[in-house]
Amino acid sequence: METLRKEDWNQPPQDQYRGDNKKIAAGICAILLGWLGIHKFILGYTTEGIIYLVISLVTCGTVSTLLGIIEGVVYLTKSDEEFYQIYQVGKQGWF
Repeated sequence: METLRKEDWNQPPQDQYRGDNKKIAAGICAILLGWLGIHKFILGYTTEGIIYLVISLVTCGTVSTLLGIIEGVVYLTKSDEEFYQIYQVGKQGWF
């Protein structure tokens, strides 16, 4: 059984995935700035971020903007734990 310190008796338990979860930042950046691929760089996907930039240059931002909005919605609709496991632990680069 886990012993509680006197100063920790009224603290909620900390979830393991909450400390470095980038879901909100990546989701908002994907929706607002998806055509730049910033959300990919936030998650540590440098190659995918560069691909977004190239697609944006080739298509004048239309395709990458649409993809960014879709990815942003997908990111924000996942639970915190699910997002963390898929995109930060599992390193799934696309959708």
